Amino acid sequence: MTKILVVDDEPKLGRIIAEMLEVQGYHVTLARGGKAALDQMEASVPDVIVTDLRMPDVDGMEVLRRARAMSSPPDVIVMTAFGTTDNAVAAMRLGAADYLTKPFAMDELRMRVARLAEQRRSAAQVKSLLNRVTPPPVAVSAKMQHVLEDARKVAASDASVLLLGESGTGKSRIARFIHYESARAEAPLVEVHCAALPEALLESELFGYEKGAFTGATARKDGLLQSARMGTLFLDEIGDISPPTQLKLLRFLQEREFVPLGSTVAETVDVRIVAATNRDLEAAVADGSFREDLYYRLNVFTITVPPLRERREDLDALSTTILERRGLPPSKLGASARAVMASHSWLGNVRELENVLERAIILSGPTEIAPEHLGLRDVGTRTRDLVEMPKAGTLPSAVPPASLLVEGFNLDAFERDLIHAAIDLAGGNKAKAARLLGITRRRLYSRLKTLAETSGETPGETSGEEAV
Repeated sequence: MTKILVVDDEPKLGRIIAEMLEVQGYHVTLARGGKAALDQMEASVPDVIVTDLRMPDVDGMEVLRRARAMSSPPDVIVMTAFGTTDNAVAAMRLGAADYLTKPFAMDELRMRVARLAEQRRSAAQVKSLLNRVTPPPVAVSAKMQHVLEDARKVAASDASVLLLGESGTGKSRIARFIHYESARAEAPLVEVHCAALPEALLESELFGYEKGAFTGATARKDGLLQSARMGTLFLDEIGDISPPTQLKLLRFLQEREFVPLGSTVAETVDVRIVAATNRDLEAAVADGSFREDLYYRLNVFTITVPPLRERREDLDALSTTILERRGLPPSKLGASARAVMASHSWLGNVRELENVLERAIILSGPTEIAPEHLGLRDVGTRTRDLVEMPKAGTLPSAVPPASLLVEGFNLDAFERDLIHAAIDLAGGNKAKAARLLGITRRRLYSRLKTLAETSGETPGETSGEEAV
């Protein structure tokens, strides 16, 4: 139901307007003056505001300014006295959706409110349809089919979901799939990249804040939890949040309530939490950097998204999807290029694949994509040749350092191949792979994350996960 706030210091006119709009089926609140309107806006954000401009305490211009500053700004219709159209023009410049000059016919106000309400409904429907037609993640391989099967099962519940997997594997795509397969599909899906926001900003963005909560907080602002009401909040890189934010999130998961910054009043909201991380949260719990109680609250249902090298059957379909989304036929990618791609380690996963193809599309121009357009090294023999180490922490004798320094050598690519070769040799056991390389497991995870982020995109970028 569309929520309308009517603001007028003339009790009789305000009551007439409110009653007329209630008859039309709207949820109407009447504020007798600008100050009362601001208080009401802090308590509940309306969809449409109908406000007089000239009021003794707080005028309609200030109501309009506060409305436009909100995270989900309502549409504002201003009412102005005959002969004061300059004020109406100024209000339109500030962002008012419409204006009426007193005296006006109630039918005129009814039609203008109905038009704005319909525009908001249509915009929400279009957004929902665009989201729902997004195709499901590519799942040719048995591993990805199992992932989607689990995602469909958990979508039918309201359980919290924890998505695990290396950077770039497509965890955000799985989160979206869960949302749009669920009963919450028509409600908002709000995505937060926790690692991309500073600690102080993340807390205020998640939980909102009151006016004066900190320097620069000139007005109350709803948090992303409120924005996701009745929908899903996706917390990407949950392993990077600070202990204070972990505690507040734990309280929300336990009690379904939270306290905005600068407030002493707890608020409740119905939101489903889906979280994702490329960190080993069990190790983080063991070393004290992640709360054990929060881990178990998040870990109601876990889905592990496999790396691309473990689902190579998806490679052709993923490549075709990326090409088709750019209006290119599958034949754009030549057979020889596909063969080279099939032997690549893909430590950057789907994100790396997209970046490689983006570059190849540019370099190939109108011609077929060939191996030289990919910029990938021949890694077919890396496992045999690179990991015959005489002792941990040294380069293999089969690859003298000086012999590597030829045109086209790439240190990051060499390190990625070396690390992956160690993982292969260790049978996928990363602790054993770290010992082979002479580094700690924590250092190995750090290098894997860094190398994935530098395989063509900047840190925090999620384009590859979103695209396929």
